[in-house]
Amino acid sequence: MSEKSGGQPRPLSWIPAMDEVARQLAKLPGIGPRMGQRLTFALLKRGKQDIEELAAALHQLADEVRRCSSCGNYTQSDPCPICRGEGRDPTVLCVIEQPQDMLAIERTGKYNGLYHILGGALSPIDGIGPEELGIPKLLQRLREPISEVILATNPTMEGDATAIYLQDLMKSLPIKVTRLARGLPSGSDLEYADEATLAMALSSRKEL
Repeated sequence: MSEKSGGQPRPLSWIPAMDEVARQLAKLPGIGPRMGQRLTFALLKRGKQDIEELAAALHQLADEVRRCSSCGNYTQSDPCPICRGEGRDPTVLCVIEQPQDMLAIERTGKYNGLYHILGGALSPIDGIGPEELGIPKLLQRLREPISEVILATNPTMEGDATAIYLQDLMKSLPIKVTRLARGLPSGSDLEYADEATLAMALSSRKEL
């Protein structure tokens, strides 16, 4: 079936191994069935060695990468390198939605504290509440000597609702609570913000 027909690509029924790889690749965000097929053909063109190296890397990913028991980041050691990193300020905690947001903030070179990764934002319509985000674990971490919590959730409806909810929870705590400045475009994700914009948002954060 052609690309212009608008339908799903026909399975390569005479090559079940290719069909299975294409089906697995199509589960990834932004891939889809057609792109899964294209990537499968591309892998075969690369040759056996490249395929085996990719398979080995995926096995290592599945076997060795886990969540940090402290911040929730992906790591091969627990706690993760940032949580145990020397020279970081353990009294400042940046609350973010996803691990990729940490990478975006780290690229700015303007933040030297620790992180807490929620794993998403509050969304009652999707069944995502405080328990699903591990907010009770965040409150446990605030029993440590924390001087500032930076609420760096995404500037979306869900991210803003999450920040407001967390701000209310921390009102009675002797902790300064700040929010990233609105240099970030509304409705965007931290992951896609450029370093200059994100650095400005960090340095211009305001106390709540």
